[in-house]
Formats: sequence, structure tokens, C-alpha cells
Amino acid sequence: MTISAPERLKSSSFVVLLGLSWLVIVAQLVAEHWAETAYTLSDMDDAMRLVQVREFLAGRGWFDLHEMRLGPPDGYDTHWSRLIDAGIAGLLLAFDRFTDAALAERLVRAIWPMLWLIPAMAGVSAIAWRIAGRAAVPLALLLTAVGLPAFQHFIPGRIDHHNVQIALSVLLVAATVWTDRTEWAAAAAGALTGAAFAIGFEGLPYVVMAGAAFALRFVYDTAGASSLGRYGIWTAGSVALAFAASIAPAHWGTTACDAIAINSAAAAIVATLGLAVAATALAGSSWPIRAAGALASVAAAAMVFLAIEPQCLSGPFAMMDPTVRTIWFNHVSEMRSLWAVTATSPPMGAAVAAFPAVAALGTLILARDGSMRGDFGFMVAAVALLIAGAVMMLMVRAYSYAIWLAIPMVAASALRLFVALRLGMLAGRVFVALMLTPTITSAIALAAVQAMTRQPFEAENSRVAEGCLRIENYAYLGQLPPGLVATDVDYGPFILALTPHSVMSAPYHRLVAPIIDAHQIFALPPAAAREIAARVRPTYLAVCGRHTLGGIADAERAASLWGRLAAGEIPDWLELVPETRGQPFAVYRVKL
Repeated sequence: MTISAPERLKSSSFVVLLGLSWLVIVAQLVAEHWAETAYTLSDMDDAMRLVQVREFLAGRGWFDLHEMRLGPPDGYDTHWSRLIDAGIAGLLLAFDRFTDAALAERLVRAIWPMLWLIPAMAGVSAIAWRIAGRAAVPLALLLTAVGLPAFQHFIPGRIDHHNVQIALSVLLVAATVWTDRTEWAAAAAGALTGAAFAIGFEGLPYVVMAGAAFALRFVYDTAGASSLGRYGIWTAGSVALAFAASIAPAHWGTTACDAIAINSAAAAIVATLGLAVAATALAGSSWPIRAAGALASVAAAAMVFLAIEPQCLSGPFAMMDPTVRTIWFNHVSEMRSLWAVTATSPPMGAAVAAFPAVAALGTLILARDGSMRGDFGFMVAAVALLIAGAVMMLMVRAYSYAIWLAIPMVAASALRLFVALRLGMLAGRVFVALMLTPTITSAIALAAVQAMTRQPFEAENSRVAEGCLRIENYAYLGQLPPGLVATDVDYGPFILALTPHSVMSAPYHRLVAPIIDAHQIFALPPAAAREIAARVRPTYLAVCGRHTLGGIADAERAASLWGRLAAGEIPDWLELVPETRGQPFAVYRVKL
């Protein structure tokens, strides 16, 4: 398919507009967060990713993701994608040619997440263009540029995997909405599905939605047969490639619920190949037969999934140890529901829900138009927003997905609002659009709820502010003779990244026994904690600020070793390292 000169002009102007908007966002993110990259590694997952990249560059094999310093003597096998490690490592090698290692690492940590803004912004612009025309693109980019809440996982320092997952999910939705207009979009959706599988399962709701959209279009419209065929072939191939690139041949028979494994890959390949066959063989059949073919493909995939690992029907965390769930996972703030967040802090809940709520209202208004209800692209975008909102209500960590997928819907709604308000002047349109941006709507909702409830907005107690995640506060611990450190589960990745020590635990649910043992050392009374320490033999105990001691009552917390240490009582089997007295990290040497 050739592209005419006017279309090339439109495409080039879009690229320029996208680039300018990206530079505006980068400027504000660098101005606000560059200094932070010097004194913190941002988040536990960012620290762990840095450890993994360093070891990859030091010569670890592509499939060798075993971290011996985490949870020794057995160590820990991470399930994070080596593809992200390779991208960060390549960028790091490039910067190493021009500057020292420390600055190169800092530059990479700053630049990597902001690069992923580009595909995310391109995705929301493409969705807005598809459902409301090219005029919606500048609005979508304006909403993004003043979209501070959307940048949570894209700020300098965030090198984990969330930004990549968000960008791939948005691009997958964008490719899907264009499949009835552009031939190559179906193949792109298939390739993006494989990439999403390889990186992580947070985008799985949108992977499933895309497959369902292709299948349903085929059932109701024979014109969807060719798109479904291309999507099926490309998805099966890309998922197979993702599996081969992610899992060592020796582990091809291992199952998992929270990452790509034989059970999820086999089910996806069976489903999409089945859909491709149905699209080819049943294109000329009646809709009930086409529906039967699509359902047969899904049924076959479900049987494969159930036969290999039925436990995963309970969700991605189905294999989690119940004790780990009780003492740690249930108390992770980002895993709380929106209702729980709102109950604790109504202003925070309002701020989180505001922009997705504006998008939902705008989507309902758009849906009153019969032509919109009959438009494949609009329906896919609307369902994607609905899914993002539902997941956000169940798990507030999905907030970023809801923000990004809300942007094109608000952009499309704003065009209708301009017409309704008879806004012809650019200044008036810009003002109204600014009032609809994620930053402004969240701020207005937060202020309104504060005024109504008289409850001040209080951000969660920051461990960075306490000093527990500041790089400089690990310096003395790093100077001590290497040993095994027992500490709060959240500090484990920082100790791995910033010191030569091993650490008992880190915030990863597959690490069962070490998490339980480290928890018990601090959660039990000193005498009982001594017995655990005598068995697992930590060299040091490191205490900073509050401690994750879930699953115990206030009285138990006060009587715990952590509670007694906080009160200044040091049992005879511990001795305070004198240089850490009065420091954010108090380090105790174990005398057993």
C-alpha cells in the first residue's frame, strides 16, 4: 500500500508534534527528578534490575538469572526478562565510552524510562486519531504533556519493567483499534502480544482483550477474517519466539502463573493458531459456524492450560505461599484496592480516580452516538478503558494503565465538548483542554475532597525521606566485612546493589523460606528470634525506620525484636556497630 504526499506530510507533522511533546515532558521530568538519581535508586525493583544488569555485563549467561547473594545458600531465580537487561546494558556500554562508570550508570537510569514515553505517547495518539480523527492528536499530546500522574513509571531512575509493559499494552490497544483500517496493524498486534508475554504479565488483560476483539469482529463481520488470520499467525510465532528467548531449554517443562512458561505459551499458541485456521477455513460460513470455530479455539487453549497447570486458574499469584501472603504481600501498598486507598485517605482516592472517571463520563457521552457504538475502533478503546478501570479498582498499582488509556478517550470527548460550547478560538479550546488534563483533574478532585472531608492530604511515609533508600546511607554497611544481612524485605535489593553483602530476603513472592525466616527474626520476641538467627546464621541485622511486620498485632509488634531494638533494648546476642549509632541504618553484629 503506497502513501500519498499529503499522507506523508501528515505523518511527518505528527512525528514533529510527538517529538516536541516528548521534549516538554523530558524537560520537566529531568528538572524535577535528575537530582534524585544521585541519592537513591528509586525503588526496590529498580535496584534489583540494576543488580541483574551488572551481572549480565559481568558475563552471566542469557538464561542464567540465578542470584546467589539473595536468600543463600540456595539463592533465587528471578523471572524478569533478559530483553530489558540487554537494552539497558547496550545503552550502558554506549555511555561507558564517553564517561566514567558511575555517571554512565546514572545517565542510563535517567534516560531509559523516558525513552519508553515515546511508544506510549505514540500509542495514545494513534488511538485518539482512530476514534476521533487527526484533530484529536494534538489534544491527546497536550493531555499527555500535562499528565503528571501518568509519568509515575517513566521518571528518571525507573528501570524495572513497568514502563515497558505500559508502553507495550498501549501500543497493542492502538494496533488493535486500527486493524479494520490498516492491513499491517493485525500483524503488529500479534508481534506486540509476543513482546508483552516476554516482558511480564501485567499487560495480560489487554492481550486477552485484543484476541477477543479480533475473534468477535470475525464472528460478526466476514471482513475480519484476513485480520484474524494475520493476527493469529503473528501472535503464535511471536509467543513461541518470546518463550524460546525467555526460558532455558532445560526449564521448558516448568510451569508458572506470573510469567511466561510452558502453560501460558502453549495455551496462547493453541488459541491463536486455532483462530488463524478458523479465519481461513470458515471465512465464507455463516456467523454461527464462525462463532463455533472461534469458541473451539478458545476451548482447546483452555484444555491445554488446565492440563498443564490448573492451579493458575486462581490468578497470577496462585502459587504464592500463604504465609508469605499473610506476612508481606497483603500489606504491599500498591496491591491495595482503590476502595482501601479511599478508606484510608479520601483525598488520595479522589486524586487517583479523577481522570479515569472523566474519561469514563466522556466515553459514555460518545457512546450515545450510534455511529460510535457501531465503530470497531471506538468499542475496542472503550473496553480497554473499562478493563483498566476495573483492574485499578481491584489493585491500585494499575492506576497508570487507566491514565494512559483514558487519554485518547478524553481527547475525543474534548472535541465534542468544543462543539457543544461553540469554542472556535484556540485560546478557549486550550483552556478547556488544560482543565481536562490528568494533572489538573487530579488536583481539583483532591482539593474538593479535602474541603469536604477536612482531611489533609498526607502522602505515604516515604522511606526515601527516612533515609532508608538513600544511597549514602548504605556506605558504612558496605564497608563491613562481607556477610549475610537480615533486614526489612524492602531493603534487600538496595543492599545487593550498593554493598558486597548477601541478603536474606527481598520483596519477591517466589522467595519463600528466606522471607519467612527474615520476618520471624524481627517479628518474634528476642529469645525466640535468637533461635531463628542461630539456625539461619545472619552476620548482621540492619534496621532503618519502619519495618514491614505484617500479620502481627500491635502488642506482638511491641514485644518483637524490632520493637525492643526501636525502644533501645539490645539483647546480649547482638552488638551495635558503634559507627551506625544515630545513623538511619543501625547495624547489629550477630554474636552466635
